[in-house]
Amino acid sequence: MTNPFFRKLLRRDRSLTEAEARALDEAVSHRIEVDADVELVRQDEISHQSLLLEQGWACRYGALPDGRRQILALHVSGDFVDLQSFPLKRMDHTVATLSRCRIAVYPHENLRRLSETMPHLTRLLWMATLIDAAILRQWLLGAGQRSALERAAHLICELFTRLDVVGAAPHGVFNLPLTQAELGDALGVSQVHANRVVGELRSRGLVTWRDETVRILDWPGLQALAEFDPTYLMLESMDR
Repeated sequence: MTNPFFRKLLRRDRSLTEAEARALDEAVSHRIEVDADVELVRQDEISHQSLLLEQGWACRYGALPDGRRQILALHVSGDFVDLQSFPLKRMDHTVATLSRCRIAVYPHENLRRLSETMPHLTRLLWMATLIDAAILRQWLLGAGQRSALERAAHLICELFTRLDVVGAAPHGVFNLPLTQAELGDALGVSQVHANRVVGELRSRGLVTWRDETVRILDWPGLQALAEFDPTYLMLESMDR
């Protein structure tokens, strides 16, 4: 299967069937192309659909009344950006595109029918939201216990691992359309500090980061700096 979401499921689950994959695909009402810097989900609004990112990048963030924001997650191809909205309806954060994206739209009514007729597929969708939560816990741990340099290294390790699952990081090279300001919002530091951290990763010979292209030069070194353990990404294939 070439669909990035299906590739993620197959990496983690031994028993996804063709019928389940077909049912999930048939639950899509339509697909849309969206430019960068577009809000897909707005904080406090009620949603009647969930969005699967088939191609491109998006971010989840919370904002304070004075405009300060914290990026809470980065979404890559194969991610549902708001599957939580299926049971929650009203979201407590915003989701916006970081690049041009292709998105599959899943009306909640279609997801409800799947949840009532396909228990195994429902568990896999639940798993996707639980992995989102596991990633957020790692980000929170990093914010409290890792330096900005370690957080940046961990983020690159995480993104490479997630992209590798869907075949989007050949030979340790991947696209990362983040501005320095957006990187700062993800790491919880100023734009100046984010730029300094990237420079330190370069000077250590761990990565190159030119425009939107990241190339990992020293994976063991980067992994050691980040103390990166991918267990939380649940990449082990087993019965779910």
